Amino acid sequence: MSQSKVSRIENGKTRPSLVDVEQILRALEAPPELVAEVSALARLANTEWRNLRELRRKGLGTRQAELKALEASSTNMRYFLLSMITGLLATPEYVRASLAHSPADTSKAVAGKLERQAILYDTSKQFTFLLTEQAIRWPVVSALALAEQMDRLSSLSYLPNVRIGVIPLGAKTPRTPLNTFTIYDTSFVTIETSAGSLVLRDGRDVQSYSKEFEGYEESALFGEELRVRLAEWSAACRS
Repeated sequence: MSQSKVSRIENGKTRPSLVDVEQILRALEAPPELVAEVSALARLANTEWRNLRELRRKGLGTRQAELKALEASSTNMRYFLLSMITGLLATPEYVRASLAHSPADTSKAVAGKLERQAILYDTSKQFTFLLTEQAIRWPVVSALALAEQMDRLSSLSYLPNVRIGVIPLGAKTPRTPLNTFTIYDTSFVTIETSAGSLVLRDGRDVQSYSKEFEGYEESALFGEELRVRLAEWSAACRS
Protein backbone atom coordinates (compact mmCIF):
# COMPACT_ATOMS: atom_id res chain seq x y z
CA MET A 1 0.00 0.00 0.00
CA SER A 2 1.42 3.39 -0.99
CA GLN A 3 2.35 5.97 1.62
CA SER A 4 -0.03 8.46 -0.03
CA LYS A 5 -2.97 6.06 0.38
CA VAL A 6 -2.09 5.45 4.03
CA SER A 7 -1.99 9.23 4.50
CA ARG A 8 -5.41 9.68 2.88
CA ILE A 9 -6.85 7.00 5.17
CA GLU A 10 -5.24 8.54 8.26
CA ASN A 11 -6.64 11.96 7.39
CA GLY A 12 -10.14 10.69 6.68
CA LYS A 13 -10.00 11.55 2.96
CA THR A 14 -10.39 7.92 1.84
CA ARG A 15 -12.71 5.31 3.28
CA PRO A 16 -10.62 2.12 3.72
CA SER A 17 -12.12 -1.06 2.32
CA LEU A 18 -12.13 -4.30 4.29
CA VAL A 19 -9.11 -5.44 2.27
CA ASP A 20 -7.25 -2.22 3.16
CA VAL A 21 -8.02 -2.73 6.83
CA GLU A 22 -6.89 -6.36 6.75
CA GLN A 23 -3.62 -5.40 5.05
CA ILE A 24 -2.88 -2.73 7.67
CA LEU A 25 -3.74 -5.07 10.55
CA ARG A 26 -1.52 -7.77 9.07
CA ALA A 27 1.38 -5.33 8.62
CA LEU A 28 0.99 -4.24 12.26
CA GLU A 29 0.81 -7.88 13.44
CA ALA A 30 -2.37 -7.04 15.34
CA PRO A 31 -3.69 -9.70 17.77
CA PRO A 32 -6.69 -11.79 16.59
CA GLU A 33 -9.19 -10.14 18.93
CA LEU A 34 -8.26 -6.69 17.60
CA VAL A 35 -8.45 -7.93 14.00
CA ALA A 36 -11.99 -9.19 14.63
CA GLU A 37 -13.09 -5.94 16.31
CA VAL A 38 -11.63 -3.56 13.71
CA SER A 39 -12.79 -5.71 10.77
CA ALA A 40 -16.34 -5.55 12.13
CA LEU A 41 -16.10 -1.76 12.36
CA ALA A 42 -14.75 -1.59 8.81
CA ARG A 43 -17.69 -3.58 7.49
CA LEU A 44 -20.10 -1.20 9.25
CA ALA A 45 -18.25 1.77 7.73
CA ASN A 46 -18.68 0.28 4.27
CA THR A 47 -22.39 -0.49 4.76
CA GLU A 48 -25.22 2.03 4.83
CA TRP A 49 -28.83 1.27 5.75
CA ARG A 50 -31.62 3.69 4.92
CA ASN A 51 -35.06 2.76 6.16
CA LEU A 52 -38.22 3.70 4.30
CA ARG A 53 -39.42 5.97 7.11
CA GLU A 54 -36.28 8.09 6.79
CA LEU A 55 -36.67 8.30 3.00
CA ARG A 56 -40.28 9.42 3.37
CA ARG A 57 -39.31 12.02 5.99
CA LYS A 58 -36.80 13.56 3.59
CA GLY A 59 -39.29 13.35 0.76
CA LEU A 60 -39.49 10.89 -2.09
CA GLY A 61 -38.59 13.68 -4.50
CA THR A 62 -35.25 14.08 -2.69
CA ARG A 63 -34.61 10.38 -3.20
CA GLN A 64 -35.11 10.81 -6.96
CA ALA A 65 -32.58 13.66 -6.98
CA GLU A 66 -30.07 11.39 -5.22
CA LEU A 67 -30.61 8.61 -7.75
CA LYS A 68 -30.24 11.08 -10.62
CA ALA A 69 -26.87 12.17 -9.21
CA LEU A 70 -25.74 8.55 -8.87
CA GLU A 71 -26.67 7.83 -12.49
CA ALA A 72 -24.92 10.99 -13.68
CA SER A 73 -21.68 10.02 -11.93
CA SER A 74 -21.71 6.37 -13.10
CA THR A 75 -20.84 4.88 -16.48
CA ASN A 76 -21.96 1.25 -16.31
CA MET A 77 -25.13 0.44 -14.41
CA ARG A 78 -26.66 -3.01 -13.96
CA TYR A 79 -30.16 -3.52 -12.56
CA PHE A 80 -31.63 -6.80 -11.36
CA LEU A 81 -35.41 -6.36 -11.02
CA LEU A 82 -37.11 -9.15 -9.16
CA SER A 83 -40.72 -8.02 -8.75
CA MET A 84 -41.33 -4.63 -10.39
CA ILE A 85 -40.19 -2.48 -13.31
CA THR A 86 -37.79 0.31 -12.37
CA GLY A 87 -38.76 3.94 -12.88
CA LEU A 88 -36.16 4.36 -15.63
CA LEU A 89 -38.16 1.98 -17.84
CA ALA A 90 -41.68 2.76 -16.65
CA THR A 91 -44.56 4.53 -18.35
CA PRO A 92 -46.08 7.51 -16.49
CA GLU A 93 -49.13 5.43 -15.51
CA TYR A 94 -46.93 2.65 -14.13
CA VAL A 95 -44.83 5.17 -12.17
CA ARG A 96 -47.92 6.69 -10.56
CA ALA A 97 -49.37 3.28 -9.71
CA SER A 98 -46.09 2.09 -8.18
CA LEU A 99 -46.21 4.98 -5.70
CA ALA A 100 -49.94 4.88 -5.00
CA HIS A 101 -49.45 3.06 -1.67
CA SER A 102 -47.31 5.87 -0.21
CA PRO A 103 -49.02 8.06 2.41
CA ALA A 104 -46.77 11.00 1.42
CA ASP A 105 -47.20 13.41 -1.49
CA THR A 106 -45.75 11.62 -4.51
CA SER A 107 -46.04 14.33 -7.19
CA LYS A 108 -42.36 15.31 -6.97
CA ALA A 109 -41.31 11.67 -6.93
CA VAL A 110 -43.34 10.93 -10.07
CA ALA A 111 -41.84 13.95 -11.84
CA GLY A 112 -38.36 12.96 -10.68
CA LYS A 113 -38.69 9.39 -11.94
CA LEU A 114 -39.86 10.54 -15.37
CA GLU A 115 -37.13 13.20 -15.57
CA ARG A 116 -34.46 10.61 -14.80
CA GLN A 117 -35.41 8.62 -17.91
CA ALA A 118 -33.50 11.08 -20.12
CA ILE A 119 -30.25 9.45 -18.95
CA LEU A 120 -31.09 6.38 -21.06
CA TYR A 121 -30.37 8.41 -24.20
CA ASP A 122 -26.86 9.36 -23.06
CA THR A 123 -24.77 6.99 -25.17
CA SER A 124 -21.69 7.56 -22.99
CA LYS A 125 -23.42 5.35 -20.41
CA GLN A 126 -24.21 1.63 -20.51
CA PHE A 127 -27.31 0.10 -18.95
CA THR A 128 -28.22 -3.54 -18.45
CA PHE A 129 -31.64 -4.39 -17.02
CA LEU A 130 -32.50 -7.95 -16.02
CA LEU A 131 -36.16 -8.49 -15.18
CA THR A 132 -37.96 -11.62 -14.11
CA GLU A 133 -41.15 -12.53 -15.95
CA GLN A 134 -42.95 -11.81 -12.69
CA ALA A 135 -41.59 -8.23 -12.63
CA ILE A 136 -42.91 -7.57 -16.13
CA ARG A 137 -46.31 -9.25 -15.78
CA TRP A 138 -47.21 -8.33 -12.19
CA PRO A 139 -50.50 -6.36 -12.44
CA VAL A 140 -49.34 -3.06 -10.97
CA VAL A 141 -51.64 -1.33 -13.48
CA SER A 142 -54.65 -2.39 -15.55
CA ALA A 143 -54.22 -4.99 -18.29
CA LEU A 144 -54.24 -2.39 -21.07
CA ALA A 145 -51.74 -0.16 -19.26
CA LEU A 146 -49.55 -3.19 -18.63
CA ALA A 147 -49.59 -3.97 -22.36
CA GLU A 148 -48.43 -0.39 -23.03
CA GLN A 149 -45.66 -0.87 -20.46
CA MET A 150 -44.49 -4.01 -22.24
CA ASP A 151 -44.49 -2.12 -25.56
CA ARG A 152 -42.26 0.51 -23.97
CA LEU A 153 -39.78 -2.14 -22.82
CA SER A 154 -39.67 -3.51 -26.35
CA SER A 155 -39.04 -0.05 -27.78
CA LEU A 156 -36.27 0.77 -25.29
CA SER A 157 -34.52 -2.51 -26.07
CA TYR A 158 -33.50 -1.01 -29.44
CA LEU A 159 -31.38 1.72 -27.81
CA PRO A 160 -27.70 0.99 -28.56
CA ASN A 161 -26.52 1.53 -24.97
CA VAL A 162 -29.42 -0.30 -23.27
CA ARG A 163 -29.66 -4.07 -22.81
CA ILE A 164 -32.93 -5.43 -21.49
CA GLY A 165 -33.26 -9.10 -20.63
CA VAL A 166 -36.06 -11.19 -19.16
CA ILE A 167 -35.72 -14.38 -17.14
CA PRO A 168 -38.86 -16.37 -18.03
CA LEU A 169 -40.64 -18.57 -15.53
CA GLY A 170 -39.12 -22.03 -15.59
CA ALA A 171 -35.67 -20.85 -16.62
CA LYS A 172 -32.87 -22.38 -14.59
CA THR A 173 -30.79 -19.89 -12.66
CA PRO A 174 -27.53 -20.52 -10.77
CA ARG A 175 -29.18 -19.41 -7.53
CA THR A 176 -32.52 -18.24 -6.22
CA PRO A 177 -32.80 -14.43 -6.31
CA LEU A 178 -33.92 -12.80 -3.09
CA ASN A 179 -33.79 -9.05 -3.72
CA THR A 180 -33.77 -6.31 -6.32
CA PHE A 181 -30.31 -4.75 -6.59
CA THR A 182 -28.32 -2.26 -8.67
CA ILE A 183 -24.56 -2.26 -9.35
CA TYR A 184 -22.94 1.11 -10.10
CA ASP A 185 -19.69 0.57 -12.01
CA THR A 186 -17.45 -1.39 -9.64
CA SER A 187 -18.00 1.14 -6.83
CA PHE A 188 -20.99 -0.05 -4.85
CA VAL A 189 -24.25 -2.00 -4.80
CA THR A 190 -27.68 -0.87 -3.62
CA ILE A 191 -30.12 -3.54 -2.44
CA GLU A 192 -33.83 -2.84 -2.15
CA THR A 193 -36.04 -4.41 0.50
CA SER A 194 -39.61 -3.69 1.58
CA ALA A 195 -38.26 -1.82 4.61
CA GLY A 196 -35.57 0.30 2.96
CA SER A 197 -32.32 0.15 1.02
CA LEU A 198 -28.84 -1.14 1.80
CA VAL A 199 -25.62 0.21 0.26
CA LEU A 200 -22.53 -2.01 0.14
CA ARG A 201 -19.20 -0.41 -0.80
CA ASP A 202 -16.72 -3.15 0.00
CA GLY A 203 -15.07 -4.43 -3.18
CA ARG A 204 -15.67 -8.07 -2.33
CA ASP A 205 -19.40 -7.45 -1.85
CA VAL A 206 -19.55 -5.65 -5.21
CA GLN A 207 -17.71 -8.51 -6.88
CA SER A 208 -20.06 -11.05 -5.31
CA TYR A 209 -23.13 -9.27 -6.66
CA SER A 210 -21.46 -8.84 -10.05
CA LYS A 211 -20.96 -12.60 -10.30
CA GLU A 212 -24.57 -13.17 -9.25
CA PHE A 213 -25.73 -10.75 -11.94
CA GLU A 214 -23.63 -12.50 -14.60
CA GLY A 215 -25.23 -15.82 -13.64
CA TYR A 216 -28.72 -14.39 -14.15
CA GLU A 217 -27.65 -12.89 -17.49
CA GLU A 218 -26.95 -16.38 -18.80
CA SER A 219 -30.58 -17.35 -18.07
CA ALA A 220 -32.15 -14.29 -19.71
CA LEU A 221 -33.63 -13.63 -23.15
CA PHE A 222 -32.37 -10.56 -25.01
CA GLY A 223 -32.93 -8.84 -28.35
CA GLU A 224 -35.49 -10.37 -30.68
CA GLU A 225 -36.21 -13.25 -28.29
CA LEU A 226 -37.14 -10.71 -25.63
CA ARG A 227 -39.31 -8.71 -28.03
CA VAL A 228 -41.18 -11.81 -29.22
CA ARG A 229 -41.95 -12.77 -25.62
CA LEU A 230 -43.08 -9.23 -24.77
CA ALA A 231 -45.34 -9.16 -27.82
CA GLU A 232 -46.98 -12.41 -26.68
CA TRP A 233 -47.59 -11.09 -23.17
CA SER A 234 -48.81 -7.74 -24.47
CA ALA A 235 -51.30 -9.45 -26.78
CA ALA A 236 -52.54 -11.56 -23.87
CA CYS A 237 -53.16 -8.40 -21.82
CA ARG A 238 -55.08 -6.75 -24.66
CA SER A 239 -57.26 -9.81 -25.15
